[in-house]
Amino acid sequence: MRASMSCLLAVDVGNTNTVLGVFRGDDLVAHWRIQTNSGRTSDEIAVLVRSLLELQGFAWGSITHGIVSSVVPTAVFALQRFFRDHVRVPVVLVGPGIKTGMPILYENPREVGADRIVNAVAAYEHVKAGCIVVDFGTATTWDVVTPKGEYLGGVIAPGVQISAEALYAHAAKLPRVELARPAKVVGRNTVASMQSGLLHGYAGMVDALVERIRAEVDFPARCLATGGLARLVASEARSIEETDEFLTLKGLKLLFDRNL
Repeated sequence: MRASMSCLLAVDVGNTNTVLGVFRGDDLVAHWRIQTNSGRTSDEIAVLVRSLLELQGFAWGSITHGIVSSVVPTAVFALQRFFRDHVRVPVVLVGPGIKTGMPILYENPREVGADRIVNAVAAYEHVKAGCIVVDFGTATTWDVVTPKGEYLGGVIAPGVQISAEALYAHAAKLPRVELARPAKVVGRNTVASMQSGLLHGYAGMVDALVERIRAEVDFPARCLATGGLARLVASEARSIEETDEFLTLKGLKLLFDRNL
């Protein structure tokens, strides 16, 4: 057990999945992806997180701080109670009033999802230049950061998984398919055809929107991707220059340091 090592527990609650990460210093030393369930109580969260920590050899007392970002408002209260009553450590909640170090140029800054701000902060810290962050989550989002480190705005589209489920739900003869790379663009059966449409279709959409964003802004913009499906889609998208599955967790660590 790593009882003597103080650690930060970072939690990013998405609509479909919740990603947890443990930082020791600046190093991400453990991470997990679980299904989001906004009905979980703080006691249930404690049982789950304690089990995950112990599986990786972390003592319960090694968690000394916490930070949470969430796009599911109903999940926040139980997480706050979890940190207060079970871990008994202070927790930073990403939201209005938090110090991000990044001016938000959205017409209404409160409308920007916490995860999008976290991603933008992490991406800008990494490239120190204008950039576009593509996040493949429940929704696929494109977030644009200026060379001055300002959050300019972005684009929101249905996510790959949502589109796959919509095909299954609304087309009587189409099956539910695994999101995987087909052998060829032109499928010779229904499953391969659907996989091609989902993967190559989204890769094409990413490229088209990045091209349009770059044409609209007056600065060069690096393109980074994150999210569970980032590597799969990035392998087919010409515009994505770098992928980092843990960009959001790294952004949470940055925001924690800025608000410590």
